[in-house]
Amino acid sequence: MYKKIIVPVDLAHADKLDKALATAADLAKHYGAELCCVGVTAAAPSAVAHNPKEFGERLEAFAKDCGARHGVTMTARTVESHDPARDVDEALDKAVHAEGADLVVMASHVPTFADHIFASRAGWLASHTDTSVFVVR
Repeated sequence: MYKKIIVPVDLAHADKLDKALATAADLAKHYGAELCCVGVTAAAPSAVAHNPKEFGERLEAFAKDCGARHGVTMTARTVESHDPARDVDEALDKAVHAEGADLVVMASHVPTFADHIFASRAGWLASHTDTSVFVVR
């Protein structure tokens, strides 16, 4: 049913992704699908990495470690953005289509008052892409 599954990854909050990653790995095993984590970064230094090259290396290491823990092969795709805080939604949508993904498994958070005014990342992607989105809370 699914051939390529994408998991958006924020390395600054990697500790909160376990449930979404386990779900994605389970689905990848079940359907024999490829699994790819996607991370969005800026050219400017951040708390996670000094530059996009270092970010890509950290994302690759994260994907390799996660794949080994869950018994799947996971690749990584780094997307560079001028302003990730503003552009992450559109950048993820472009990456989903560039990878040819037919499913996105995405972590969410417990909604707060602000989520009733502003869309969450997962909510935005689910509303604006033509690819299936599985939101894991």
